[in-house]
Amino acid sequence: MENAQSAWQTAAILIARLIFAAVFLMAVSFKFMDMGATAGYIAAAGFPFALFLAWCAAILEVLLVAAFLSGAFFTPAAIVAAIYVVFLGFSFHGPAHWAANQAEFGFFVDHFTFLAGLFFAAVHGPGKVLALRTAWPAKA
Repeated sequence: MENAQSAWQTAAILIARLIFAAVFLMAVSFKFMDMGATAGYIAAAGFPFALFLAWCAAILEVLLVAAFLSGAFFTPAAIVAAIYVVFLGFSFHGPAHWAANQAEFGFFVDHFTFLAGLFFAAVHGPGKVLALRTAWPAKA
């Protein structure tokens, strides 16, 4: 038996999906505007193959935007996004960065508030409105 979804719940879920999509859309937009700068930032964090990784991040972010907007593969996308967000938090704002700039601690913590939202979304799904019912693995 499915629970009914009220109008405010539907609106809240749709707004949350739009926020998730907007955050990743902004991130990928900056990458596409200057992929070289993104690669430089990645290289400065100590990663090899920076341009390749920048393109991989851009592709991932485009796929996440598509999943959050459409609702397709929503739960796996939210979990992948959660892992990605924690990786970014530690890699670019983690403890090694705090001594040089205390603001980095705030950026680091912000990743965990985003993580909490992504986990909540992964558990509760894309809602019943404007959501493709495509999942992986397929539900029987």
